[in-house]
Amino acid sequence: MADAVSCGHKMKATEGMSNSQISIAVDAMGADGGIITILNGCKAAMDKGLKAKLLLTGDEVQIREAAATAGVILDGGQVTVRHAEQVVSMQDKPSQVMRRGRKTSMWAAIEAVKKGDVVAAVSSGNTGALMAVSILQLRKLEGVDRPAITALWPNIKGGKGVVLDVGANVEATAEQLVQFAIMGEAYYRALTGKEKPKVGLLNVGAEELKGHELIRMAATTLKESDPEMAFHGFVEGDDLAKGTVDVVVTDGFTGNIALKSAEGTARMIGGWVKEALTGSIMSKLGAALMMGSLKSLKSRMDPSTANGAPLLGLNGLVLKSHGGADAAGVASAILIAQSLAEQPFQEEIKSTIAKVARRAEQAAAAQPAPESEIQNQEKATA
Repeated sequence: MADAVSCGHKMKATEGMSNSQISIAVDAMGADGGIITILNGCKAAMDKGLKAKLLLTGDEVQIREAAATAGVILDGGQVTVRHAEQVVSMQDKPSQVMRRGRKTSMWAAIEAVKKGDVVAAVSSGNTGALMAVSILQLRKLEGVDRPAITALWPNIKGGKGVVLDVGANVEATAEQLVQFAIMGEAYYRALTGKEKPKVGLLNVGAEELKGHELIRMAATTLKESDPEMAFHGFVEGDDLAKGTVDVVVTDGFTGNIALKSAEGTARMIGGWVKEALTGSIMSKLGAALMMGSLKSLKSRMDPSTANGAPLLGLNGLVLKSHGGADAAGVASAILIAQSLAEQPFQEEIKSTIAKVARRAEQAAAAQPAPESEIQNQEKATA
């Protein structure tokens, strides 16, 4: 596949179906920059070698106007339109969209996955609504309690790791953290081709006794019931940027705060660098001499190169594109969707979760009964 997302990862080609046979639904109405941003993103994806066909969902008149401006040829084989007259706003509650959102562009994109018209859907719309509608239409994978949202996280090694959950689940049980680890491992393997991704649980310390009981229980389960996983143990906040592990697992509350903190820090540093390089004539001259290096730094810090977060744990592939993403970011999400489509990582998630749950149950059954339970049994048989 062509340079998919320029994110430092080698994307695997799709399996079982050629890229030219794949169709991807794109919600044309959810971006902050409007329909033109989505159409420019589609054009950018095609310019980068996209082979999949695209199904754009949304107001047909507006889509056709934007397509003409972006230079995207509709109905010519690669791009078609499916009319949807309504739009999910950022203010809409997920429950409202689930009840009254059947005529929206977001609903139409996910419905296309459900019907088998496409193999994946990409939307820049309301995250809560996207998750709710996806669960309603596609249902959860067998054995998955709650789907999770992922994020690609840059590190000092020059690559990117996967972090989940980053917002779908404010709280998570030990069992759900185990499921997130399994889903993140399978996703990273599909994304990069790495056979044994290293997985870590985000904690307040790396020592085994650190953290609350739930995270320690999750670590025990992963060590004892999933020996095939390259489980590293606990990692701390600075390990995300160090690239200590490939997959970092946490609950959505912690993950979202970490993500927003990192984004804010990146913007602050970017502002400082710009200020330092434009504060005087000498600094401007220095910046001119460093132009090549500065462009490389800007490219590495550009969030659009990592845009496109799959909602893991569904019976279908749905990717969340950042609402404020530019055309390059939209193209990134579409190309990631093409790369992931038809790969067997969904089946891998199901089988691994079932296997780990079975092993955990067997381990629990093999544990000696608590002293109080033994005493009760002795009294009952006395």
